[in-house]
Amino acid sequence: MALNLFAVPPDVPFLESVARGWLARGDDPLTVSRGLILLPTRRSARALAEVFLRVRDGQPMLLPRITALGALDEAPLALAGALDLPAAVEPMQRLAALSKLILAMGGKGGAPRTADRAWQLARELASLMDEAERAGIDLGERLPDAADPEFAAHWAQTLDFLHIVTAAWPAWLADNGVMNPAARQVALLEAQARAWEDNPPDEPVLIAGTTAGIPAVARLLRVVARMPTGQVVLPQLDLGMDGEAWSDLEPSHAQAGLARLLTDLDATRADVRPWGAEAPVHIPPDRFRMLSRALLPAGALNDWMDRGPMSLDGLSRLKAADPQQEAQAIALVLRQALEAPGARAALVTPDRDLAGRVAAALLRYGIVADDSAGEKLADSPPAVFLRLLVRAVADELAPVPLLALLKHPLAGAGMGAHACRDAARRLEKMCLRGPRPAHGIAGLRQAAEGDAPSIAFLSRLEACLEPALRFHSAMSIPPIQALGAVIEAAERLAATDEATGPARLWAAEEGEALATVLAELREAIAIMPDLRRGDLPGLLDAVLEGSVVRSRRALRGRGGFEHPRIFIWGLLEARLQSVDVIVLGSLAETVWPPAVEPGPWLSRPMRTRVGLPAPEEVVGQAAHDFLAACCSAPRAVLSCPQRRDNAPAVPARWLARLDMFLEGRDQALPIDPAVAWAEAIDLPAGAPQPVRPPRPRPPVRLRPRRLSVTAIEKWLRDPYAIHAQYILKLPVLKPLEEAADAADYGMLVHDGMRRFLEKHGSSWPRDAAGELRAAMSQAIGAAHLRDALTAWWAPRLERIADWVAETETNRRAARAPVAIVAERKGAVEFVRPGGAFRLTGQADRIERYADGALAILDYKTGSPPTKKAVADGLAPQLPLEAAMAAMGGFGDDLTGATDALVYWHLSGGGDPGKVTALYDKAPAEMAAAIESARDRLCDLIDMFDNPDKAYLSRPYPDKALRFPDYEQLARVAEWSSSGDEDE
Repeated sequence: MALNLFAVPPDVPFLESVARGWLARGDDPLTVSRGLILLPTRRSARALAEVFLRVRDGQPMLLPRITALGALDEAPLALAGALDLPAAVEPMQRLAALSKLILAMGGKGGAPRTADRAWQLARELASLMDEAERAGIDLGERLPDAADPEFAAHWAQTLDFLHIVTAAWPAWLADNGVMNPAARQVALLEAQARAWEDNPPDEPVLIAGTTAGIPAVARLLRVVARMPTGQVVLPQLDLGMDGEAWSDLEPSHAQAGLARLLTDLDATRADVRPWGAEAPVHIPPDRFRMLSRALLPAGALNDWMDRGPMSLDGLSRLKAADPQQEAQAIALVLRQALEAPGARAALVTPDRDLAGRVAAALLRYGIVADDSAGEKLADSPPAVFLRLLVRAVADELAPVPLLALLKHPLAGAGMGAHACRDAARRLEKMCLRGPRPAHGIAGLRQAAEGDAPSIAFLSRLEACLEPALRFHSAMSIPPIQALGAVIEAAERLAATDEATGPARLWAAEEGEALATVLAELREAIAIMPDLRRGDLPGLLDAVLEGSVVRSRRALRGRGGFEHPRIFIWGLLEARLQSVDVIVLGSLAETVWPPAVEPGPWLSRPMRTRVGLPAPEEVVGQAAHDFLAACCSAPRAVLSCPQRRDNAPAVPARWLARLDMFLEGRDQALPIDPAVAWAEAIDLPAGAPQPVRPPRPRPPVRLRPRRLSVTAIEKWLRDPYAIHAQYILKLPVLKPLEEAADAADYGMLVHDGMRRFLEKHGSSWPRDAAGELRAAMSQAIGAAHLRDALTAWWAPRLERIADWVAETETNRRAARAPVAIVAERKGAVEFVRPGGAFRLTGQADRIERYADGALAILDYKTGSPPTKKAVADGLAPQLPLEAAMAAMGGFGDDLTGATDALVYWHLSGGGDPGKVTALYDKAPAEMAAAIESARDRLCDLIDMFDNPDKAYLSRPYPDKALRFPDYEQLARVAEWSSSGDEDE
């Protein structure tokens, strides 16, 4: 018996050929409408209906039933026995029930103990069951023998966990009277196959475009191909490949799926007849043959020895530098296609990031693309708002998640949206910058004490978040109660002075989709055990994973319509489609084709023993999608960026094969000009020109007339920093949740030394080491450090105390001071031609001796300046403090000549301290250095009193500040490499 197996020629549009073949049965409308057409996807089913209308030039007609194979449960076909099947378990209910079973294991065998991780693992278990059921595999029978005996002991532990899917889950399904969705789909296909085999229908049945990825579909095709009224039409079947090569196909080859299907049908390519419908040739007739030869299996590459030239009409290669440039160039290709009247263009890619970039780039030209895959629901505004809220609550209102929440466009707190963001910014500046405040609303109130607007805003915020904050972080609460509290808090926070929270939060397609998911979740998680507040962020992320929404945000304000001739398709949506221009995007390894993974449960050999499909079959389907997409439009652009994720991108193996195939013929794919167009639009003409360093010359009246001795070094090394801080009045903004660093450690050391000296002065206690340790301990206690930081720093401070006690004892034995003053502030004025200049300072320690001489000590927890830096005038702090003391700047009791300038390097490490004495035993040299520091400061003041003198950034790069605060403002990275660093 001849099989009703057909193949559409690769150079004609598949769906148009199918439609013309169906219409060729006659002109009678009732004849045309009788019958059933089954296609692989809903998208292709809708597309076929549109093709029927195009073929009939828009004339009204009665269409046959057109259904997707995966939608049989949604559009029942009156299947014999199918109505007796149990209903499919709801996806959310299934994941919740599996999560409960996982949590019930109590961590046994490494099972997760939190709801968020259990939900993720439940999704993996559901995928394993679906894959096995589509393949017709009984996991309960096959899994025990899956492992090699050598690994039986280890596999036994995994089997204990997989007991969930082999025993516990089937029992749950039976108790609840439901089926797994994949099992029900397979049962429906099996029932339809039996029904048509026992009682073939009188009306025509056509199955077109499927490669039969699951055995149940292959069995249905086997029945239909043998029915008198049945027809099976295969897509992109290579009828010209050599028989030996055909028998040697690997699972990753583009024709491997069709080869397996023909085997399942007990057929060969000789049984496949050409589809007889006449349709206009769509692509150059040699393109499919060239691509097929380029992708031949390794054993058949001797065919490449025929080096005849290949026709490359309509094919081009797009080589962008990165995904962003790739998106801009693809958008230009699609935009150019619209110049031809009636032309349709599409991007095909599995890369949703690229799809989003291209959709955004098209908006530049006023085009809203028809993006069939939609966007991730988790990334939509209401979902992001909800995710930020649960994260902020779980983190006890830490600054970073709290600000992210309050600056979200949906945040209102009963105020106007702009007023809410203004209040959030004020709160940020008042108490969220710098070290983290204490946890919760109480901690924020304490940090904002004294600022009435911030306190009032915190009261609003507390009222909004009260439902979610009423549960202590350590409490375990029922999941329904937790979800309800989060939703109530989100609705309160989303309210403004003009609209209610629900009206804003659940608005438009994104809000409706999120509300639907949360309603399903609310019903499903009732069976799950109690959870803690900290589990909510991960659980919500896990629940939203994989959910998509067809958002219409881009249409708002643009007429409300998607462009009817520009499409963005995923690989599934693109199957069987035809357009005039097609771009294959992100043709890179691990993207298209995807990375091949056997999954988290079974190794490759184990999958083979169980009978599951080889992971490489996914690559084979991706290869078939590549081949079909290349032949779906007269003009095809193949795109792969040179870099992805900050690393070189590896072009897809098919691109590499095609390049090698053509190189052997001294040919290459033409380079598409779209990248050059994108560069011409966005980049200025000519070579890049680095920006000039900033050279601000503010009026002299605005220049500072008062600086501290520590700012003088900054003035010398980076004048622009003085301009930014003192003239532009731009204080350095502290980071959010600032971690304790070396500066905090230095403040502790200074505070401990101050406490000791204020108590004892020049006297020396008998237990000096103990007193110093006590002072350091008091400094730690006053700093309110975290326990971990206290444990880390306390031993270092104790070592410093012991070192100071020993060093000080030796110093006093040699020369005892009559007075010691700590943290003394002082100031002096220099009368210059441009006006008086005031120099201020605070000396860490000044000692006065019986002969009236002074010693000035400075504590450094980091590396102190080198003697050379001091001698060169680049670290003038101590010499300038000595000059101030000589001028009476620290008071009459500390006026006089200085004969000792000393740095104490107090690290508290293995070498707790070190003394660095400047100009030791060289009094004349010290006096000259002090006078030189004063004279250099006067020269510096006079230099910047000249209105033509600019405040340069890093005028001496080799002498720049170690920790500059204003490099970004000065855009140093943009001009420093040009060599133009000084005036």
